[in-house]
Amino acid sequence: MKRHRLAVLTLSMLLTIGADSQSVSSDKEQVSYPPLKEQFKDHFLVGAAIDYGEMYSKDSTLHRLIRREFNALVAGNCMKADHTEPRENVFNFKDGDFLVAMAEKNQQVLTGHCLVWHSQVPRWMFVDSVGNKVSREVLIERMRNHIYKVAGHYRGKVRGWDVVNEAIEWNGDYRKSEYYKIIGEDFIRLAFQFAHEADPDAELYYNDYGMDSPGKREGVVRLIRDLKAHGLRIDAIGMQSHLSLWTNLEEYEKSLIAFANEGVKVMATELDVSVLPWPGEMPNADISTSFEYQEKYNPYRNGLPAEVEAKLKDFYERLFAIYRKHSDVITRVTFWGVHDGGSWLNGFPIKGRTNYPLLFDRQLRRKNIAL
Repeated sequence: MKRHRLAVLTLSMLLTIGADSQSVSSDKEQVSYPPLKEQFKDHFLVGAAIDYGEMYSKDSTLHRLIRREFNALVAGNCMKADHTEPRENVFNFKDGDFLVAMAEKNQQVLTGHCLVWHSQVPRWMFVDSVGNKVSREVLIERMRNHIYKVAGHYRGKVRGWDVVNEAIEWNGDYRKSEYYKIIGEDFIRLAFQFAHEADPDAELYYNDYGMDSPGKREGVVRLIRDLKAHGLRIDAIGMQSHLSLWTNLEEYEKSLIAFANEGVKVMATELDVSVLPWPGEMPNADISTSFEYQEKYNPYRNGLPAEVEAKLKDFYERLFAIYRKHSDVITRVTFWGVHDGGSWLNGFPIKGRTNYPLLFDRQLRRKNIAL
């Protein structure tokens, strides 16, 4: 998902935002749990997406938490195309290299995110010097060069790549992105081919949100079959798990099973659980979605009521029961962020809200949720 053009905030700013409201467990006796990576060491990796605020924070408590709890990291924004190649053939690996060093120091598995996505891609990718759309041949070459340079730079430093992100619509059709409109549906095949050529040892993933949708499930199954029919490697499906208290976990589990039945592994990626009402018809993780602020959509800025806290606890425990049940095919569960104060959901799809979607509160304490 996600996943996501986030405002780059320093950790101090994030914590200031969170300081205005009490965390879920701020007035409760703290319950001691084993580190997540120890709790699930016989099942799957447990990770977190790391963004600039976490990477460059001077907060030693935050860094201890990241080292203690997680054995896997995912690049939040620093490996996306608008950051790695802001101008054609001008590459920026400074922040990505910093994250690589951080993961190596912490002995954590690192995943690259992402090589091809319709969002957060620099405009030059699709147009010529006078602003006209480029030809299919030009875009294929630009995509190939980008993947070769980025995946090649991190060869041997990441376990795998989200090669293509969010290319399928709710109904299972291909998203009509610029990649699709200029190249055609085989842009996905080409992306997986180029990624494998750039780093033959890296695992290759397709990553998308809305995996509790039957239409998207069917579309992703077709994609897996298409890639395999063309002799291409796909190792796992990343089920972007931007969930809410109203997500249908039965449908979510059906997708997990359907993907595994196609002979690929499954990862729960970008996991968070929103407790806030959704202002539109269907919750989604499309970062272009935006609504105006209204107080009725920000009901818990002064703290989470006990009954909602109980619902969050129950949801997470049911969700992880599914992960345990299918741990033979799940390789990684990754949270989209580290703590509530740093979650993108405080600003999506309405800026200025107070959400409580992660396992650690704004004071960096583990919530009383037994997984």
